[in-house]
Amino acid sequence: MLAYIAFALAPVTRAERVMQGLDYTQREFLGFVLDHYVQRGIGELDTDKLPHLIELKYNTVSDAIAELGPVKNIREVFTGFQRYLY
Repeated sequence: MLAYIAFALAPVTRAERVMQGLDYTQREFLGFVLDHYVQRGIGELDTDKLPHLIELKYNTVSDAIAELGPVKNIREVFTGFQRYLY
């Protein structure tokens, strides 16, 4: 909002803020996570839910690693995007 007032920039939605700086596969995964968040609530953003979400999206952790990189990176993307939701 401050950028809009100070620089006449259009406001950015939460979804747009979340997706900035991510590659396609990360955006796709986070889109999946956000859909679950919208449908089922805040509990879907708990780190304990991450393995379940990975299995729903990719079937196995090894398939997710092939798409998104090491587990550490997947966890960082999962927790990092949540800063931009609120």
